[in-house]
Amino acid sequence: MGCGNYFVFLIITFSVALITYNIITSVNASFTQELPEGVLGFDPVIKMPDDRQSALTNKKRLFHTAVTAADSVYNTWQTRVMYYWFKKMKKQCGADCEMGGFTRILHSGKPDKFMDEIPTFVAQPLPEGTDKGYIVLNRPWAFVQWLQQADIKEDYIFMSEPDHIIVKPIPNLSRDGLGAAFPFFYIEPKENKQLLRKFFPENKGPITNIDPIGNSPVIIGKKSLKKIAPTWMNMSLAMKTDPEADKAFGWVLEMYAYAVASALHDVGNILYKDFMLQPPWDTEIDDKFIIHYTYGCDYDMQGNFMPGKIGEWRFDKRSYGDIYPPRNLSLPPPGVPESVVTLVKMVNEASENIPNWGP
Repeated sequence: MGCGNYFVFLIITFSVALITYNIITSVNASFTQELPEGVLGFDPVIKMPDDRQSALTNKKRLFHTAVTAADSVYNTWQTRVMYYWFKKMKKQCGADCEMGGFTRILHSGKPDKFMDEIPTFVAQPLPEGTDKGYIVLNRPWAFVQWLQQADIKEDYIFMSEPDHIIVKPIPNLSRDGLGAAFPFFYIEPKENKQLLRKFFPENKGPITNIDPIGNSPVIIGKKSLKKIAPTWMNMSLAMKTDPEADKAFGWVLEMYAYAVASALHDVGNILYKDFMLQPPWDTEIDDKFIIHYTYGCDYDMQGNFMPGKIGEWRFDKRSYGDIYPPRNLSLPPPGVPESVVTLVKMVNEASENIPNWGP
């Protein structure tokens, strides 16, 4: 980053630079004593109001879908596919549809050529070097900026990701002040109790108050997320600068940070296993709402699953890190589960109908 741009950036994002400095210089400080001061200029841990509005009414509770993304080819083609299916499912929603607006939160710091195709908010990235090579740390900071600066009409937020495909219209699954979230088997607060006590002290309650979730997919009240987001950002930075936490949590560190931040704000979550499926391990669509294609799908030409190997037929998003997947990908051979077949067909339909498919 050039010096001129850097000083402009500091003016725009002074508060996050300040918190970043405070966290980095106090990396050995115990988090059980005091949370780092938030980007909003005050301790972001605020007690939730008691007068939570009941969700059990006849009024539609619209939610705004928000997807954070970098400007890489990899993130861009996935987001374009995601937005295509968001629009299609919203049209199928009917009169009672609770799917509201959509925003791609682009944390590259500058507009790209897809601004007219996808509704986009441009967020500034963290100061250079702060993410320590873990680009996902830009996600909570991008949400903080969006929540502060954007005019969001809906009262609820659905946090999604580029590699999500909506397979059926999504209702507002949150209820009575609780978020709605997918439980991840690899987020294990109880197994990491001793380590998490650095960040979630005993006076905040039992470790079971931390739900086994990440920030996505989550549907949550906008007011709650505005309180959680600065803590989520600070927690992510604090965990990343703690060698023990960084080693233990690895690529899911930011997910742990969100789960802890939610618990610190007394925001619980309804855990919906049917929120999404993850091929190839989940084989049927059933009543799921989202396909999350984070895992590679490898099969031989007889339709036999080949986990841990490069299949004769395969679909893996990582094969398209710096190029777009071609239109009309080959379909899986007979015998491959419904979830994988549906995934490839949906990517094909999106790529066929999205104008100017390619970087």
